Amino acid sequence: MAGGFAGYGEILRARYAARLLSGTLVGRLPNATSAIAIMLFVRAEGGTYSLGGALVAVYGVANAVGQPLLGRLVDLYGQPRVQLPAALASALAMVLFALTGTDPLPLAYAAVVAAGFFAPPLEGGLRALWPSVLRREDQVHTAYAMDAVAQEIMFTVGPLLVTLCVALWSEQAALVVLNVVGVLGALSVVVSPPSRAWRSAPREAHWLGALRSPGLLVLLGALLCVGVAMGSITVAAVPYADEHGGDVVYGWLMAALGLGALLGGVGYGARRWSGEPERRLRVLVAFLAVCYLPLALMPGAVAMVALAVLAGVFLAPVLACAFVIVDRHAPRGTVTEAFSWLVTMFTVGASLGTGLTGPVVEEGGASWGFVVPGAAGAVSLLVLLVTGRVLAAPVGSAVVAASSENDPNRAAEPRFSSGDRA
Repeated sequence: MAGGFAGYGEILRARYAARLLSGTLVGRLPNATSAIAIMLFVRAEGGTYSLGGALVAVYGVANAVGQPLLGRLVDLYGQPRVQLPAALASALAMVLFALTGTDPLPLAYAAVVAAGFFAPPLEGGLRALWPSVLRREDQVHTAYAMDAVAQEIMFTVGPLLVTLCVALWSEQAALVVLNVVGVLGALSVVVSPPSRAWRSAPREAHWLGALRSPGLLVLLGALLCVGVAMGSITVAAVPYADEHGGDVVYGWLMAALGLGALLGGVGYGARRWSGEPERRLRVLVAFLAVCYLPLALMPGAVAMVALAVLAGVFLAPVLACAFVIVDRHAPRGTVTEAFSWLVTMFTVGASLGTGLTGPVVEEGGASWGFVVPGAAGAVSLLVLLVTGRVLAAPVGSAVVAASSENDPNRAAEPRFSSGDRA
């Protein structure tokens, strides 16, 4: 295990790796903090919670639509020509929203929609870059795990940065500052030699793009259900916290989920795994679903926080394993788009989870709300089990076998053998 942890240091010492990871995380800060930043700004402007929630929702929908579309453009035209203009457009739209506020309302909605739609697909872009930066299969898979862990850190630190900006300046300044910082992060990535040199492998012209892969569709369906589970917990935890200590307890529960995912991701990436990642994903999703179930017991606050840590442990490993499978199943030349679809489906699933759990909590209380994530995890596992044969045959393998000898771009999108190690 110690040798596995040393692998993280080996990755970060690789040329450009630390810069790409940190630049991507900073570039994604506006997206990660959009919900809380928009809500706080709307309330500061005198708007209602309903208006704030509606603006957050349209931002999320626009982002879910924009990510795969921008990802396809990255595959077609390269990272700098898409990522930086998108980052600038998104930031300018959010700055416009910060300067004009909620009146006139149509302009506020238009600005938020543009900000969400043009949020650059840095997440998918980074995963497309890892093979060209690290080269070795085991390093790339460990980087996927480190990537999943870094996300948990970002979604923990991001809200704290929003509150810090609000405390130092104002809600308006928080929107502006975080979006300007996000552009700087994106700029750091796209001017790097790996980003400028990266080219997607030749692709077959097809209107479905990455979605023509049956295996990828299966994976997206499974991750949609995992997103539902995550979204449902954020809602179910509210009435629980109201009965056990209020906002402080809610904050601890959300932090505990992130801590569990952090610990699980670090441990998962520190090991080398043999066998098919598709089979391993089924096992990880099964553990994820099982670990959600004890939350429905709703013990005291301290015990509940401990259960929340347990509930989060398998999330980052599920995501890291899914990243490997996306690379195996994405049609050649669509890797950024495929990773962006994964982001979109997880986001849509989280939104569905919050919408579904609200009525459940109102009818049956918090306990039934905590049943939802376990049920969603079980459905995700069922999808993977029923479609096992579809997911077992990577779509890119035959393509690579036929063309790898003469393909000068094959390093950009490697297809690893079935004996992968993550």
